[in-house]
Amino acid sequence: MPLKRPAGNLYSIYAMVLAVFMFALMDTVMKVLSQTYPAIQVAALRSLTSLPLIAVYVGIKVGYGDIFRIRWPLHILRAVLGIAMLSFFAFGIRKLSLAEAYTIFFIAPAIITALSVWFLKERVDLARWIAIGVGLCGVLVVLRPSGAGFLTIGGLAVLGAAAMYAVSAITVGILARTDRSEHMVFWLMLMMSIGAGLLAAPGWVGMRMSDIPLLLGLALSGFIGQLAITEAFARGDASSVAPFEYTALAWAVGLDWLLWQTLPDGWTVVGAAIIIGSGMYLIRHEKVHVESDHP
Repeated sequence: MPLKRPAGNLYSIYAMVLAVFMFALMDTVMKVLSQTYPAIQVAALRSLTSLPLIAVYVGIKVGYGDIFRIRWPLHILRAVLGIAMLSFFAFGIRKLSLAEAYTIFFIAPAIITALSVWFLKERVDLARWIAIGVGLCGVLVVLRPSGAGFLTIGGLAVLGAAAMYAVSAITVGILARTDRSEHMVFWLMLMMSIGAGLLAAPGWVGMRMSDIPLLLGLALSGFIGQLAITEAFARGDASSVAPFEYTALAWAVGLDWLLWQTLPDGWTVVGAAIIIGSGMYLIRHEKVHVESDHP
């Protein structure tokens, strides 16, 4: 058994890198769409385009026999958080480069660790609290310590999205004790499609035919990314796989340059280094807990 673990982790690392690349493409499409359509409509489109693929996948893999045996309040809460997160993020990336948005969003693991104390009753030692504080300082650096761009509306929107994502991740930890992961994904996409669609309906902007390829790209990248990240964490150790989520910054810098000819400034690079260092410490610190959960 020990001989198989490195291969499993290597496979999972490849899966995580693929997932991060797909999500970077998805976010790029969302950034392009957000220039034309309202943020809440972009959030609705993200869910609506992925829903048919998710529905087919769940039907093939586990079926719909016990699809209604779920913890409804937590699923509804997760959908509300998901709609808010996507709306905030879509608004934020309209104002920021992908690299800036991703750097701020990287604070999510620190927020998750902090929230786990209250919601999951986990113990967080002093070293991890210090790492969380360091990560928050990194976010302040990205949000500009100079007076000119301090606390921009786009930066605050992405920070809000990260907070929503963190709370949603905590609900996943609670739901995972009783509900199937496939059912979680299905209900999240369905509820977000309905909720975001209803909220976007009053101000819905008619879709242009030229944007159909973007919608197809949104559907495929989101679907493949979801499958790949699920596979990554299912096959490998979380503490070995999770750090590769930070490869998103490399994809973001490349896409920013390719599509918009922009590169991150010095403050973003410094802030990214601080946040990623903090996040890496928190992830590696979890290795003992992760290993103890393996049979």
